Amino acid sequence: MSELTIAMAQQKVDDWIKTYGVRYFSELTNMAVLTEEVGELARIMARTYGDQSFKKSDLKSNLADEMADVLWVLICMANQTGVDLSDAFEKNLQKKTLRDKERHLKNKKL
Repeated sequence: MSELTIAMAQQKVDDWIKTYGVRYFSELTNMAVLTEEVGELARIMARTYGDQSFKKSDLKSNLADEMADVLWVLICMANQTGVDLSDAFEKNLQKKTLRDKERHLKNKKL
């Protein structure tokens, strides 16, 4: 499979919505859906890496698929609100680098 840029992912989601999805859900609905998907991801993480055990109904869970669901809804929200996630990510990385360039290196807990 070829590499997928963030911009390409945003375009693929938009194309899918226009072809199969009829329209984007409202921004508020997508915020609720994102919260739901993060909860499903949290359930798998808690059972795989935390102290909780899996229930029979959890055994069909797929970590990668749940992460992709979170990404999908986040991309939907970016598309419908006009956010260029590539640009936003680069700016966010710069912000973190300026703010934290020495913070973690000096953290004795790490």
